[in-house]
Order: sequence, then structure tokens, then C-alpha cells
Amino acid sequence: MITLKEKYINEVVPKLRETFNYTNELQVPKLEKIVLNMGLGEAVRNPKIVESAAQELTLIAGQKTVVTRAKKPIANFKLRADLPIGCKVTLRRGRMFDFFERLVNIALPRVRDFRGISGKSFDGRGNFSMGITEHIIFPEIDYDKTESIKGLNITVVTTAKTDEEGKVFLKLLGMPFKN
Repeated sequence: MITLKEKYINEVVPKLRETFNYTNELQVPKLEKIVLNMGLGEAVRNPKIVESAAQELTLIAGQKTVVTRAKKPIANFKLRADLPIGCKVTLRRGRMFDFFERLVNIALPRVRDFRGISGKSFDGRGNFSMGITEHIIFPEIDYDKTESIKGLNITVVTTAKTDEEGKVFLKLLGMPFKN
């Protein structure tokens, strides 16, 4: 079976060089990192939810997560400084390619009524962000042992210079865009 990295080298790079007329191999966009983030607003009332979210995100990513803490106190949200309110993990190299492959081929097709991802979530520099409302679409999560369904933000950072290049690049890697 062909891996995503082999597909990138053998299929994606030649197509991108042809499409955008790159003169140098280093101009071709590549994946830099993927950042997974879980912001947990209910962690203010239930601090144990951060621990379970960190364990589940570790299972999804295959790498230990970092618990994020509040920087400033916000009285309206009953939030104190240094209170744990989420978790994140940054994937690079092999784990990044493995996660991207699982996301595109296994997790996204498991979303109910899935018709593709909106291609409007680019940041102007070729990086793509998306949100998943149910983290249980990943096969690593045991549905019966999950206390609550949490959301997950995924940011794919590329070396593409424009959104158009980034979109074509991710589409060639297998990201199922609607339009």
C-alpha cells in the first residue's frame, strides 16, 4: 500500500510543478505541521474533563498532549488565571502524515451526512483550519467510555504562499473539499 508521503513525492509534486510552473523543487508546497486543539469551556465547572480530553486527544494524535491554561482571569466566565481550560498537540513528520491519512480516509467519512469540507477556511497564506463537532469519529476513541462528546479544531500548516496553492495541494493529498 502506498503511503501518503510516497504519494506526495511521486504524484503531488509533479502535478503541482506542472500546474503552478515551479522552476525549483523547493517551491512546491509541503505539509509543515498539524495542530490539534480542544478548547473546553465547561472545564471551569468540571476540572476533571480536561484530564479525559487530554487522554482522548493523546489517543487520536498518537503523541502526548499539552494542557493549556488560562492566561488572564475573566470574571464573567468565572475563570481564574492558570486554570486548565483545554489541550493541544502539534504533529510533525511521520505522525503528521499518519494523522492526515487517518483523518481523510477514516475519520471524515464517518461524519454523519458528510458531503465534503468547505474550502473557505484558509487564512490567506495557504494554511487550512477546520472544526470537528464530535471527536468520536476517530476509531481510536471508545464510544462507551467517553463521558461527553467534545469538539476538536484542526489546523493544517503548509508552506504554500497563497490559498489557491494550498487548496490545490490539499486536494491532491486527498482532502475532500465541496467545491
